[in-house]
Amino acid sequence: MTPEEKAGQVLLPFYKGTQVEAHAALIQRLHLAGSIIMGDNVPRGPQGEVDVAAMAMVNQRLQQATSADGRGWPGIIGVDQEGGAVARLGAPLTEWPTPMSYGAANNPALTREAGKGLAAELVPLGFDLDFAPDTDVTIGPGDPTIGARSMSADPAMAAAHGVAFSQGMLDSGVLPTVKHFPGHGSVTTDSHLSLPVQPAGIDQLRGRDWKPFQAAVDAGLPIVMTGHIAVPALEPGVPASLSAPSYAALRGLGFKGVAVTDALNMGAVDNQYPAGTAAVKALAAGADLLLMPADVEQAHAAILQALAAGTLPASRLDEAAQRVATMMIWRARTTPPAGTAGAGAPAGSGAALSAKVSASAITVLAGPCSGPMVPGSVRVAGGDPGDRERFVAAAARAGLGVGSGPLVNLIGFAGKPAGGDIAVALDAPWPLQGSSAPVKLALYGRTDTAFDALAAVLAGKAPAPGTLPAAVGPFPAGTGCP
Repeated sequence: MTPEEKAGQVLLPFYKGTQVEAHAALIQRLHLAGSIIMGDNVPRGPQGEVDVAAMAMVNQRLQQATSADGRGWPGIIGVDQEGGAVARLGAPLTEWPTPMSYGAANNPALTREAGKGLAAELVPLGFDLDFAPDTDVTIGPGDPTIGARSMSADPAMAAAHGVAFSQGMLDSGVLPTVKHFPGHGSVTTDSHLSLPVQPAGIDQLRGRDWKPFQAAVDAGLPIVMTGHIAVPALEPGVPASLSAPSYAALRGLGFKGVAVTDALNMGAVDNQYPAGTAAVKALAAGADLLLMPADVEQAHAAILQALAAGTLPASRLDEAAQRVATMMIWRARTTPPAGTAGAGAPAGSGAALSAKVSASAITVLAGPCSGPMVPGSVRVAGGDPGDRERFVAAAARAGLGVGSGPLVNLIGFAGKPAGGDIAVALDAPWPLQGSSAPVKLALYGRTDTAFDALAAVLAGKAPAPGTLPAAVGPFPAGTGCP
C-alpha cells in the first residue's frame, strides 16, 4: 500500500445529511477505511421510519467506494446501535431496551441471543461493525454519561454479559466493539462536553473498570474502543484515546486486536487538539482506527505530513493499517456476504426476543411480588407523551383501564424522583431512591414490549423476575422478588 492508502485505511469518517455521492467520492479519493452512519444519514419514510431498502443502497454505495482502489477486503460500515437511548436505527428495526436490562435479567444465554438478534437485523442493511456493547462498569447516580448503557455496577456481571452480547453479534457476522477503555462508568464528567478525569489508581482500575476488558481480551474479541478520559495514574491531562501509556495498558491485558478511538470530534478532544493534530497524536500513541475526526481531509494530510517529517514512525502506521485490514479480511473469510441465504434477519424479527428481555428484567424494589398490583384501572403521569401513549396501549392489551385508580408515575431518562402510588423508572433506576411511592419498579426500557411487561406485572398476569444490577439508595444490588 502507498502511504496515502495506509493513512486512509486508519480513518473512519462521518458525513452530514444524505450527500452520499460526495462522501463516496471522498472515501475513494482518500482510500478511507469506510464510514460510520449517524442518525442524520439514515434515509427515512414519511412517518420518520427507517427506509430499509434505501439504507441498504447507501451502504452498498459506500462499500463500493472502499474497493475502488483495488483493495481486496471489505470496508467498514459501522453504526452505533446499542439498544436503549443509543440507537441510530429505529422502527421498523426491532427496538431494544437499555443494556442494563441484561444485568437485571442476568441470563448470559439470553444476552447472547439478544446480541445475535440485534446484529442480525444490521446485516441485510450492509453494516459489518457495530460500536456496541458498552462494557463500562457504572458507579450509579454519579455517572452522568453511561447510566443504563452499562449492563451492571458489578465488574464480573458486566464482563460476563459484555462477552455474551459480543459473541452473539459475532454469531450474526457483525464485529462488536467493547467500550470505553479505561472505563467511562466511574467518571463524573461527560466526555462529549469536556475531559473527564479518572482518579483511580491502577490496582483499583484492574479490580473494577478493566475486568470487562480483560474478559473481552480473553474471549478473543476483535475491537476495543478507547475513551476520552484522562487517567493521572497513566498520563495526567491527556485523554486515554491519545495517550501512549493507556494503549500500553490495554496491550498489557493481552489485547492484539484493533484499538479504535472514541469519536475525535467530541469536546474532550476537539477543544484541545484541533484540526488534524488529534488524529496524529492518537495514531502515534497506539490507536489503529481513528473514528470521526472533525475534518477527515485535514487528518489524512496531517498523518502524511507527520510521516514525512518523521514525527510519526512509518512502522506505527504500518502496524495500524495492517491490523484494520487483517480484521476485515478475517471477517470476510468467516461471514457469508449480505444477501446470502441465511445471512441476517429482516427488520423487526427480534421483537419477541426484545419482549423476553424486558419481561425477564423488570424488577420490584418495593411492593408485592405476586398477584395484581392494581385494580382494573389506573391513572398515568410522568414520562413524555410517547411514554404515556405506549403505557395506555399496553394497559389495554393487558385488560387494564386508564383514567381512574392508583397513580402510576413514569420516570424517563434523567428524570426526577416522582411520587404517586407506583413509581416506574424507564431508564436507569437511580431516581427511585428519592421516590415517595410505596411501590417502586425498574423497567430499564421504553419500548412497546417493555410497557407490555410492565402492564402484565401490574395486572398480576406475570411475575417480575429481575434483580437490581446496581444499588439504588437503600436498595442493594440484587434486590428483587425471590
